[in-house]
Amino acid sequence: MSPFLRKTGHLVRNEALSFISLVLGCLIMALAMNLFLIPNKIVAGGLSGVGTVLYHLFGLPVGMTVLAMNVPLFLASWKTLGRSFGIKTLISTILLSFFIDGTAFLEAMTQDLLLASIIGGGMIGLGLGLIFREDASTGGTDLAAKIIHKLIPFISIGLILMIIDAIVVIMAAFSFRQYELALYAAVTIFVTARVIDAIIIGVNYTKAAYIISLKSEVISERILKELNRGVTELKGRGMFTGDDRPVLLCVLRSRDIPHLKQITSDEDPKGFMFISDVREALGEGFSYEPKR
Repeated sequence: MSPFLRKTGHLVRNEALSFISLVLGCLIMALAMNLFLIPNKIVAGGLSGVGTVLYHLFGLPVGMTVLAMNVPLFLASWKTLGRSFGIKTLISTILLSFFIDGTAFLEAMTQDLLLASIIGGGMIGLGLGLIFREDASTGGTDLAAKIIHKLIPFISIGLILMIIDAIVVIMAAFSFRQYELALYAAVTIFVTARVIDAIIIGVNYTKAAYIISLKSEVISERILKELNRGVTELKGRGMFTGDDRPVLLCVLRSRDIPHLKQITSDEDPKGFMFISDVREALGEGFSYEPKR
């Protein structure tokens, strides 16, 4: 077999496996919502949470409601997503909405709120982990946070996401007049976050990536634009060649690692990158923002 055909077959296989992961991730999320979360009125933030509230108040289908809310957000942020990430996110968004409504006929597996919040959160985390691992997203509040961050850049995306999810959870508690549901939603959010971290890259949440490449300028520009993460250029010298080369340092969340790998591979397939664990990251975009 020629190198071209071998390379083409490898790419086709990788794309097929990536699509299967997206489908499986979306299906798992849809099952989690219809078997555990939606029937028990557990709203764990995001547009799916808004869809759950509207379903119980007005009978609107959750999947189509989520898709309708995602469309304007997706269009508004299309230019900043990047081609590969944007296409996969669009596919995931449509698949998730389709699977949510397609499995809506299933009956709840339990009416125990604690059990539903734990198992539902775990399944949501598993599904999202599979999707994030393929450098994709299901849209929703992720896109909304990026748009708001462009308008209010001094507030980190992580804080914006937390505020949006908190608003959705509180709105649900008041809408259903069952305030303890907010506590079960918090359990779901916690379990989801832990499972996502475990699926993507172990139990560590933050990573430091070092990239050595002759195309450091274009790589850093894409990181700044697509990942909205800061990049620091360090001075390095190869001891074997004696040549000076820039070294890019970027601290980012584990869910962004697949996107970073794709950026580096696209721009410089021969570039060298290694990733290390960060026990704790403090500052803008992470645990706290320093006082000015």
